[in-house]
Formats: sequence, C-alpha cells, structure tokens
Amino acid sequence: MDIQLNESYILNLLTTLLQTPSPSGFTHDIMKVIQAEAESLDIPFSQNEKGGAILRVKGKDSSRVIALSAHVDTLGAMVRSVTSRGTLAITSVGGFMMHSIENEYCTIHTRSGKTYSGTILSTHPSVHVYSDARDFKRIESNMEVRIDEVVENKEDVLKLGISPGDFISFDARAVITPSGYVKSRHLDDKASVAALFGLLESSKREGWVPRHDLVFLISNFEEVGHGASWIPEGIHEMIAVDMGAMGDDLSCKETDVSICAKDSSGPYDYEMTGKLIELAKELNIPYAVDIYPHYGSDASAALSAGHNIRAALIGPGVHASHAMERTHKQAILNTTRLLAAYVKD
Repeated sequence: MDIQLNESYILNLLTTLLQTPSPSGFTHDIMKVIQAEAESLDIPFSQNEKGGAILRVKGKDSSRVIALSAHVDTLGAMVRSVTSRGTLAITSVGGFMMHSIENEYCTIHTRSGKTYSGTILSTHPSVHVYSDARDFKRIESNMEVRIDEVVENKEDVLKLGISPGDFISFDARAVITPSGYVKSRHLDDKASVAALFGLLESSKREGWVPRHDLVFLISNFEEVGHGASWIPEGIHEMIAVDMGAMGDDLSCKETDVSICAKDSSGPYDYEMTGKLIELAKELNIPYAVDIYPHYGSDASAALSAGHNIRAALIGPGVHASHAMERTHKQAILNTTRLLAAYVKD
C-alpha cells in the first residue's frame, strides 16, 4: 500500500514553484512550469478557459473518477494607482493582514513584460519622522510600494511603463532548513502542488497504476474563491489538497497531515474523511482532524457551484497561514503517502 517517495524531486520542485511568482490572475508563467513537469512525466496536459491545469491518469477501473486538486495561485497585490510622490498605492489579491507584508520585498510586473523591484511599506515608515509610526493603522489605504528606481513623481513612474492594474508579487524567501522545516511565503498551496507531483513521479518511477481514473486539477483562482468552481464532467470524488491551519483550539502541527472534517462551507464527506483517517492510522502517519471555520477550499468551490461530487480536504500542516508560513518536509511527504494509499489498490 505504501510507496517510495523521491524526496529530492518533491523539494526541488517545491523550491522552483515558490520562486515563480503567481498571484491569482497572474499564473501564466507558473503554468509553464506545471506543463513542463507534467510532460517530463508523460502526463497529458490541458487547460481550462481560466488557465487552470488538468492532468489525467488512467486507472485500472474507469467506472469511477477521483479528482485531486491543489492551487498554484497565491496572495499578492495589484497597482491601484500611482501617487504624486512616485510610489504605488495597492489593492489586495486574496485575503491577508496588511502588517504581514510590511517591509517585504516585491516585484512589479508590467503589461509590457518589464519587472521592477520594490518594498512594501506603510506611508508612515520611520519612527524618526512620524510620531505615530508605531501605532499607525496598517490598512490597505495606508500601504504603498517604494520602487527601486530613481522616481520623484507620478510622471517618472508612468515613464517606466508602470500603471494601475499591474500585478505585484511578494518575494517568497524560501528556505529549507537542515532540520527539515520549509519556511516561505506561498506554501499555501505550492507545498500541496509539490505533493501531487510527488505522487505522479512515484507512479511513473515505480510503475504502479491507480485503482480508478485520476484527474489532477491545478487551479489558479483559489485565493479569490472560484478556483475549482468548474471541474471536468464525470468526476465522482474530489480531494482538495491544501494547507492545514494551526493555532487556537486546533490540534494540527507542522509535522502533521491535516484532515479537515468541516470548514466554512460545511462538513466534508463522512465516508471519505473516515477512510483517510483509517489509512493514516494504518500507515502510522502523524495526522490531526480539525475544524476550520475561516477556511474554504477548491472542493468548497466545486460543491458550491453545484457539482454532484463527494469531497474531502487534507494537506500538510502550515503555521502562520497567509503570513510568513512554515511547514515540515515530513508533512508534505506524508500527504503524498496518504493520497497514494487512497487511490491505489
């Protein structure tokens, strides 16, 4: 039942994904990475009209189809306007706390293909100048991007080709520590994408075939709520693979596989969730069953859109979600192991 995983493959792919900017709505570059990786594994690649990826693997029995989804889009921002001082006002892409991005490096992506580096700051960034700098409210209207170009006014910025609607990506700052921790922005949900490809790589390398047909959905609008609102016809079950949250009365740890029984969209399928719990026990996989009241997934979107499917949600435990995130490589690897146990004979 268990599989042999190529740890280096999974972590190297994860690093590549983390280093490729992909805020929701700006995922064309990372989809090229996904396509190249799928083709290297001889997996047919196609895309829906929104640009999400669809990968198909034939199983021994085609009477049932199981979808495994993860999203490659991340939090980010867009240029709302160019200020008279030559800075950029921003508008959020996805839901995050403003103080979680303060003082972070970023990249501005222009429509012409040029990129510029910058730093996200509050408009009162210095305690030596502003008496309220420490208490100044970190809200969207009080945040801006300082561009690393010699600009003094709006006209200087416009001459660079920067304009409202340009995307802003946050530098991931990915690090894998000797102790096995992976700390980076955007582990939500690139850690899960890497886990899914670990499953595909194992199948190709070891030559095992899933029990039923599999459809891998790599969505690209999950952070804004409609990533998997459309899924291909004929799917019976869907497992959304997304990060497990930590804190408050939750029991999940960074070394655990999270099995979510209920999120903001309601309970997940009782039988699927129960089967995942039993498989985790059989494989001695550290896991936690939790309730996430402030959370939604691609499976939530698919169910809300009216798809006639059963659905479950699992993923590696991630600390400080939507901020400077951290997980452990064992959680990623064990997520792949649990998925394999579910789809194999």
